[in-house]
Amino acid sequence: MKNYLLLTPGPLSTSQTVREAMLQDWCTWDKDYNEGVVTVIRKGLLSIANLDESEYTSVLLQGSGTFCVEAAIGAAVTSTDKLLILANGAYGDRMAELAAYYQIQYELVSLHEAAIIDGAVASKALAQYDGITHLAMVHSETTTGLLNNIEAVAEVIKGKGITFIVDAMSSFGGVPIDIKGLGIDFLVSSANKCIQGVPGFGFVIAKREKLMATKGNARSLSLDLYAQWETMEKGGGKWRFTSPTHVVRAFDQALKELNEEGGIAARYERYKQNHRTLVDGMRGLGFKTLLADETQGCIITSFLYPTSDFDFTDFYYKLKAQGFVIYPGKISDADTFRIGNIGDVYPSDIEKLIEAVGKMM
Repeated sequence: MKNYLLLTPGPLSTSQTVREAMLQDWCTWDKDYNEGVVTVIRKGLLSIANLDESEYTSVLLQGSGTFCVEAAIGAAVTSTDKLLILANGAYGDRMAELAAYYQIQYELVSLHEAAIIDGAVASKALAQYDGITHLAMVHSETTTGLLNNIEAVAEVIKGKGITFIVDAMSSFGGVPIDIKGLGIDFLVSSANKCIQGVPGFGFVIAKREKLMATKGNARSLSLDLYAQWETMEKGGGKWRFTSPTHVVRAFDQALKELNEEGGIAARYERYKQNHRTLVDGMRGLGFKTLLADETQGCIITSFLYPTSDFDFTDFYYKLKAQGFVIYPGKISDADTFRIGNIGDVYPSDIEKLIEAVGKMM
């Protein structure tokens, strides 16, 4: 079966060595697995984020990234709290859907998908809504590829006693984030994004004192973030329920490869180069980007249909036949498609994609 180049926001193309890491079977009770793999990963996540174990901790949780967002919000926001959600895409709006399921008091500020969330948006929302105790937002909104200004939002809520929850699903590991400096209390990401592992689990990096305060808050057995953390702490990496052992081992290898590449800063430079090569090449072929350069992130890029009769499905399958898999658009009021720049992907791969698109056009 052909191994396509996945130019998507995740799952994404992984290295041969990450895939090979899944060839060995592991026992979930085994010390070599729990202490030699899981615990190493938990410490490694704090290390790449430049965080001190005395102040921060990490929790791994089975499932997709949304499972971890739900676990974090479900644990951090109680029935007496009030959550402000700043959204400009499908994943911010999903937080509101989640809050509704949990019967959490919340206010949703939902912007147009091409509008950036910045300090002005946060200030206006806080002036409009009283009693906000928690603020949640997405960093890299892959609905469009827009990179929201978490730095400006952090500055607005600084000193206000507001718990800051950031969905960094598609940015952590690929875009530098000063978690401590920004006062982020809960950061959520997934194995199959910028660290370049495979799907199967996500993780939450949290301030210890904030996580300690969530004990007993969870309204879900499987998604009890504190209970999962406590079991891992006391059990030396043991998961409460069956862990995705092969996926975890693949992530362990992916984390090593991130460090070998030079860490987050080096990976960020590669992703930016991928993005620049893509945008320059596609614009050279007559395509236009949905977003302006100043708000566009380097994770995934949205392009407008070049003509009114453009057939995305035909375009997609012709590219797939040449070994490239891209993404359909997700914006509400424009016809777009998306091309990802992350994973085991390099500028030379993007150049080959541009060549393939040029021949088709």
